[in-house]
Amino acid sequence: MKDCRKFYINGAWVPPAQAHDFEVLNPATEKPIGVISLGTKADVDKAVAAARAAFEAFAETSREERLALLGKIVEVYVSRLEEFAETIALEMGAPLWLAKAAQAPSALGHLMTTIEILKDYQFEEKKGTTLLRREPVGVCGMITPWNWPINQIACKVAPALAAGCTMVLKPSEIAPLCAHLFAEVLDQAGVPAGVFNLVDGDGPTVGQAIASHPGVDMVSFTGSTRGGIAVATAGAPTVKRVTQELGGKSANIILEDADLAAAVAGGVQACFQNSGQSCNAPTRMLVPQARMPEAIAAAKAAAEKVRVGDPMAEGMTIGPVVSKAQYDKIQGLIKKGIDEGAELVTGGLGRPEGFDAGYFVRPTVFAKVRNDMTIAREEIFGPVLSILGYKDEEDAVRIANDTDYGLSGYVSSQDLDHARLVARRLRSGNVHLNGAQPDFKGAFGGYKQSGNGREWGEHGFEEFLEIKSVFGYEAA
Repeated sequence: MKDCRKFYINGAWVPPAQAHDFEVLNPATEKPIGVISLGTKADVDKAVAAARAAFEAFAETSREERLALLGKIVEVYVSRLEEFAETIALEMGAPLWLAKAAQAPSALGHLMTTIEILKDYQFEEKKGTTLLRREPVGVCGMITPWNWPINQIACKVAPALAAGCTMVLKPSEIAPLCAHLFAEVLDQAGVPAGVFNLVDGDGPTVGQAIASHPGVDMVSFTGSTRGGIAVATAGAPTVKRVTQELGGKSANIILEDADLAAAVAGGVQACFQNSGQSCNAPTRMLVPQARMPEAIAAAKAAAEKVRVGDPMAEGMTIGPVVSKAQYDKIQGLIKKGIDEGAELVTGGLGRPEGFDAGYFVRPTVFAKVRNDMTIAREEIFGPVLSILGYKDEEDAVRIANDTDYGLSGYVSSQDLDHARLVARRLRSGNVHLNGAQPDFKGAFGGYKQSGNGREWGEHGFEEFLEIKSVFGYEAA
């Protein structure tokens, strides 16, 4: 069992202000694989003080110094890539193949993208007699989730470092072990003391302390909409910048001119990946009403090919969901779907056959779902797909936009121009055309209750910068 009961503050591993052990469980076995400490406001105060003390010097480092530092972080991270993948698979249940192919490499992708942006970024420009100067926002609080743990850490830490910010990270207490590995990487790479600090803890204690701290200039939060509201509320009295990447209930519109069988199969796979624990998962599949029987058959066939099992075993499509609380939530929503009259195509309540331990969920498909049903409104965050019928294209766009969320959208058509036109009409922060994968050079974030601000690429980098106007910089 891994002992991670110390916090990384001011360039050293230090004990918590008071002991409060918390076991990290393997969701496939329900047995502990590590132990952390749950921190307190006193720990946050210490970390923020270290970050504030380090800020002035780090903010003045040159582009070349920051590029060299990020390059060294990449070098060290690559040397431990396998360890990151194995840790992620154990602590949050992603199949090892997914942890190796996507989860662990995602951090590398964000680091490399940030390096490319920093190389050519214009921090200063003149507008007439005025100089517009972009400067680091200051001390950043970072609160990250358990579902793509190192991805969300890296897409905040990399641009913050590149911008010249200092930071305090609170990873999810459910899957914190890869955050400790990342702190080791930064330490080995020579990140100056106080620039990066890590304090474990829960949201109501450590998250709240970070969000409300007068010494924190910005909070970058990824998690549930409920959590985002709490962070924004806590940050409001100090008028700090708050960026939020929150939940989603993304619509996947399969147009009349799409290859329906292929689009449905791809949509099932995308919905179920990572056990459905992705905020941008295409959980509402919209198909032409007249082709509902065909879509049901294709979805049933695709879902029943999904292999659920031990994340460390070969040949598994998905592993467990992350925790008992998540498992119970999903079971409650599956029951809601049944009770509200949706057609259960496959899957349903309980664990898959052969499992008597672990937080494994049966891959579940509902059809003939109405958009006012609970399973079409609430983010389930599990391998559960809802298929809705639409009358015509106008109806499809209306249903897709009839949601409190607006993170992602998906459009399938054999005519790319047609898909592009529909994408323009979706009220979401990103749209995937014909199964396109995300691009780290793009901007990731949502409309409505899916959050504000953006991560990834140049737009994500600029979230960590303030703009200063120097009037009269040039003589008139």
